[in-house]
Amino acid sequence: MIAYQGEPGAFSEHAAKALFGNSARTKPCESFKEVFDAVSSGRAQRAIVPVENSLFGSVHEVYDLLLAHKLHIVGEVKLRIQLHVMALPGVTMNTVRLIYSHPQALGQCDRFLRSLNGVQAVAYYDTAGSAKMIRREQRHDAAAIASTEAARVYKLHILKKNVESNHRNFTRFLVLARRPVKRNGSMKTSIVFAVKDVPGALFKALAVFALREVNLLKIESRPLVGRPWEYLFYLDFAGSQEDKQVRQALNHLQELSTFIRILGSYPHGRTVSG
Repeated sequence: MIAYQGEPGAFSEHAAKALFGNSARTKPCESFKEVFDAVSSGRAQRAIVPVENSLFGSVHEVYDLLLAHKLHIVGEVKLRIQLHVMALPGVTMNTVRLIYSHPQALGQCDRFLRSLNGVQAVAYYDTAGSAKMIRREQRHDAAAIASTEAARVYKLHILKKNVESNHRNFTRFLVLARRPVKRNGSMKTSIVFAVKDVPGALFKALAVFALREVNLLKIESRPLVGRPWEYLFYLDFAGSQEDKQVRQALNHLQELSTFIRILGSYPHGRTVSG
């Protein structure tokens, strides 16, 4: 069972099927917290969650939940996101006054939404959930921004295709489990750490990887709760924690940091179409 946030037809469900096959059993959850709790409690064996989008940036709530739960990142997949405006049959763009979607999706379509006159964008908990609500409530004054699959599931008519601000729109999803995976092919590792609030601390922390020619792939900072203006740093880099040079870098980082946790070593994810 694979837990994901959203309703059937959500992009997270699409990512799960792309990675595990169309026969994979999925469990829709209303919130990201519910997704994490489902795996932590054993109600699901895996979770799939979006962590960053190429247009709209990181999903900060997911980063915070990674720290709050002792789950392991065991995989990733990058999904091409295509967003469409959809409504009940017979509705036209001229009669639409409200467009519902997840805040991330609305952000990815900002250019299109700003081009509309007299139309209000409304944040909703899920892209597919927006489509479901319009069908359930028979809203003839509203549309949703969601996937082709959501339009099919909820029997909505697509009014305008590919309204994302840039068509090179991708979301990276992480796969989570209670146990780590063994090394398999080309790997990457994600960690979270904190350093002392002194000059040069972050530079020295990152230098432990440069000294050993470990390629850094991404860094993300998040506030350290209860300690204003101090930060946690989430770091992705190439290689497995089983690699000699990575072990040396992590041991060195341990000496420089006030906190460090390995979130997982996992295979590099492939890119799939939406």
